[in-house]
Amino acid sequence: MPSPVFIQRKVLFGDCDPEGIVYTPRFSYFVLEAVHEALGVWLNGPGLRALLGFNILPPARAFSLEFLHPVTWDDELTIKVSVSNVGEHSFSFSVEGRLPSDVLAFVASLTQVCVCPQTREVVAVPLPLRVLLQ
Repeated sequence: MPSPVFIQRKVLFGDCDPEGIVYTPRFSYFVLEAVHEALGVWLNGPGLRALLGFNILPPARAFSLEFLHPVTWDDELTIKVSVSNVGEHSFSFSVEGRLPSDVLAFVASLTQVCVCPQTREVVAVPLPLRVLLQ
């Protein structure tokens, strides 16, 4: 597996509810943004565009998220993204968000499946992508 990638993400006012705590759905954006940034590092190009360059569509097959500590406006998150598995038709990421005090704020996992853009059928992970992610 490639080395983990660490992404910095500052929590913006628009990420939060009136009390200044991050809206629950915003965490899915944090995870997807971090995974796309990590893919950019691993694939040497703009993450999602580089992934689409393998002639696949990568819809999410599974997404899970566990909240461990409140995250508020102006918090600086360090988000660690790791490849956790590369299967025959899918690949998975492990994501951890930490606050500056090294408090673990959330953990997530995301699995994306490879789909042919023309037929919309599930296909094998392309060999060049498999090599880069393993």
